[in-house]
Amino acid sequence: MSPKRLWSRRELLMAAGGGIPGLALANMLGPKAPHFPAKAKAVISIFCYGGVSQMDTFDPKPMLKQRAGETIPGKKIVPSQGSPGGLMPALWEFKKYGQSGMDVSTLFPHVAQKVDEIAFIRSMHCTSNDHGPALYQMNTGFIQAGYPSMGSWLTYGLGTENQNLPAFVVFTDPRGGPIGGAPNWGNGFMPAAYQGTPFRPTGNPIVDLRPPKDMTDQRQRRWLDFVGKMNQDHIERNPFDTELSARIESYELAYRMQTSATEAVDVDIESAATKQLYGINEKRTEYFGRQALMARRLVERGVRFVQLYSGGGNFGDSWDAHWDLKENHEEHCGETDKPIAGLMTDLKARGLLDSTLIIWHGEFGRLPISQRMSGRDHNPHGFTVWMAGGGVKGGTCIGATDEFGLEAVEDRKSVNDLHATMLHLMGFDHTRLTYPHNGRNMRLTDVEGEVIKRIVS
Repeated sequence: MSPKRLWSRRELLMAAGGGIPGLALANMLGPKAPHFPAKAKAVISIFCYGGVSQMDTFDPKPMLKQRAGETIPGKKIVPSQGSPGGLMPALWEFKKYGQSGMDVSTLFPHVAQKVDEIAFIRSMHCTSNDHGPALYQMNTGFIQAGYPSMGSWLTYGLGTENQNLPAFVVFTDPRGGPIGGAPNWGNGFMPAAYQGTPFRPTGNPIVDLRPPKDMTDQRQRRWLDFVGKMNQDHIERNPFDTELSARIESYELAYRMQTSATEAVDVDIESAATKQLYGINEKRTEYFGRQALMARRLVERGVRFVQLYSGGGNFGDSWDAHWDLKENHEEHCGETDKPIAGLMTDLKARGLLDSTLIIWHGEFGRLPISQRMSGRDHNPHGFTVWMAGGGVKGGTCIGATDEFGLEAVEDRKSVNDLHATMLHLMGFDHTRLTYPHNGRNMRLTDVEGEVIKRIVS
């Protein structure tokens, strides 16, 4: 018989306090209490990847029309991809909607009807002018890969309400995923159990969920138990292998999901009226409407964080309108406008909007000058994000960009502020939700961030 392996002092300390897989896995995803009573129980993040033009959607700038073709006095704009032109007016008209009189362009006729339930933040800014780092910052709070994403932090803080479904689910666009890939919904330095679970955007959302026809339930259970014992033996010899522990849990979760997940994402059982509400029977809105409806069904069943990506791949397939802004934004707004409004209507009708926080955002905005005559370049200095439901004070507008839409100048808000507000609405003091890593207590908001109290009801 081989001698029993002895743990080092470091391993013993980690096992006692670090949440070693096999020792603490059962506790990782169990329900947990927030710091204080939460206004929201779940988050739906609608990520318009590529960068939405704020002055063409939710931040009207009449000065662009008055000064069309001119340069901004005293400003030298350095575009990311060259071919800059003069000031470019919005390509769509704006109208006022709701009792709050919010301005929305004709690109979003359905969302415009919901403005009294929406809080607009028109003074967002971020650090990077490049998609990859900006995506990471919006998702994780940092411009580098390797940090836990928003959904991972919430899963770590709250656990899951439904042991038969993932706590954190991600839908990507059928045209491709965002630049940077899986780290956008990754667990970073946290145990792998907290990472997001990608669902396919079309067809069967979960690959190989169903067992082979000749696999009986009893046989599958015996197989899982055998694999589980072998993996557990390996973990005892390799106590820091969180990837393996997450794989073990994923096998068990997949086994439980064979019934629960299939039912949760089966939008075909919904009524014809509900499908119409989301635009599922229309070619243009079908894919995003289906995902939005699946998001409602998932949060209804206790999933904590669902992220929907509109836009995939590069350039025109995303919101990255370097060339033909009109064609690009009409395509992507047309795909998402009705499903987003339908989601808000459906959640409210089911009594879920008050407990579900919706965040609509990209990684940055776009410049007020033209690029290649008909497009717009990246702009991290000023853009719009909006929130609704889940404790948000609707019909409000925070901050402003300058008269051209170039920079946030009034009540500037950072990505840290946005994250702090999201955590607050979910019941967390963002300065106290920490995870030990490399000798310091890490936060989603790093060392900054303030709750945007004016949009909290």
